[in-house]
Order: sequence, then C-alpha cells, then structure tokens
Amino acid sequence: MAQATQRELLAARIFLRAVLPVIKVLLTEDPAFKKRFAKVNAKVQFLAKNDPADVGACLVFEKGDFRVEQGICNKPDISFVFRNVSRMNAMFAGKPAIPWISGLSKPGLLIKVFSLLMGLMILMPNARPKDPAKRRLKVKMTFYMITTALSQYNKGKDPEMVKWTSRQPERIYQITVDDDIAAYLRVKAGKTKAGRGTYTKRRPFLHMRFNGVEGAFPIVMNDIDMVTAVRQGHLSVEGSPEYGANIGDFMMRIQNLIT
Repeated sequence: MAQATQRELLAARIFLRAVLPVIKVLLTEDPAFKKRFAKVNAKVQFLAKNDPADVGACLVFEKGDFRVEQGICNKPDISFVFRNVSRMNAMFAGKPAIPWISGLSKPGLLIKVFSLLMGLMILMPNARPKDPAKRRLKVKMTFYMITTALSQYNKGKDPEMVKWTSRQPERIYQITVDDDIAAYLRVKAGKTKAGRGTYTKRRPFLHMRFNGVEGAFPIVMNDIDMVTAVRQGHLSVEGSPEYGANIGDFMMRIQNLIT
C-alpha cells in the first residue's frame, strides 16, 4: 500500500475539512439542490487507501440537515474508494480519477451525489458563472472555504504558516462582502480557528471589506490582485497592509496546493 507524502496529506486535509463542508451552502441556498436532497437520509463515504491509516470523510444527509464527519463512518450507503490519496485529491481537483464505487444498487442516490459533486465544481478557478445568483453562491462558498482552509493549512503543519501564526497574539482577520457574506480567521499563539459571519468579541486586527459580490468576484476569479482591487475601489483594507499581503500569499499557496 502506498504512503502519501506530507503535501498530499495536507491537500487531502483541505479538501475533506474545508471544501466538503461548503456543500451545506449549496444545500441551503441553491433551490434545485435544496429540493433534491430535502428527503435524503444517507451516508456517503470518501476514502483513500494509505499506510499506516486510510484517509477519508463522510457526508451525512439527514432529511434537509447536512454535516461532514471526518474519518471512516459505519455502514455508508455509497462509498468512493481510491487506491491512494493522490487519486482522491485529483478527483476533488476536477481531474480524471476513477474510484471503486459501492452502492450501485441505489442509482437514484448515486445520481444525486454526482450532481452535488458537479455543483461543487463552481469553486474551480475556471468556473465563471454569469447568473447573479450563481456568482453570489461562488463568492460565498469561496470565502467560507478559504478561511477554513487557512486554519487547516496551519493545523496541517505547513512550516511557513506555523511560523507566521506562532508569533501572533490573539488577532481576528475578518472578511466582509455584505450583510449576508462574511467569514473570519482567529489566530492566537499558533492556534487558528475559522468561523462564518462577523466576529463580535474583538475588533478585527485586519478587516478586508469588499464592495459587494461584484467587488469580490474579480478577486475570487484572480482577475486582479488585492493592490489593484483597492486602487479600483473593489476592496478596502483596515489594518496592516503587510498582514493582508501575508493572507493573500497563503491563499495563493493553498490554491496551488489543491488545483
């Protein structure tokens, strides 16, 4: 059995702990997915074989409710099993990677899950929706994903991220798009935690305020960098520009890791 590299394990960590959880946004805010999964009661396992321990996570649907359980769940209805971590990462990155699938006796559920995985592809760098509702969905899912990914990048022991977080007292890095789209990263003495919404217990050390969805969209699509976004009025930054640049650098590292 193959043993994954640290880079592969870090990428898997971000896919399983930062990307999969934003499926909840699709299920609650996209009318088609909300209706399609309203009565689904099932577990869907993603598993990559690895030495010394397999890597995976389970999607749990409970008639409108949804959560991601890390690890291996008991008696899943459908399982996607990959022969190594690299292949699982490739599938999540939208590249060809065919898993072994159990649960073919439940074709209706399988079709719904495939449609959900296709819906998750809205996060891909080349997905450029024109519909305003889809653009809003992409912006919201991206910022929810990236703040969680930053925390997981630290928890996964990336050396540069660990060095950066370990030197800081308690600080809040807040991202705000509008009243409905906001997320933050909390850093304290090397530990990190991501959250959705506005952090209310402490004033942000760095606050990136976007000029609505249309202001955030060019950044999400990497059409412009943050300096250009500020100059063009898409973004205002309250706090140290240096730390804003650090956050931007780590975002790019994560994107390169998982694409």
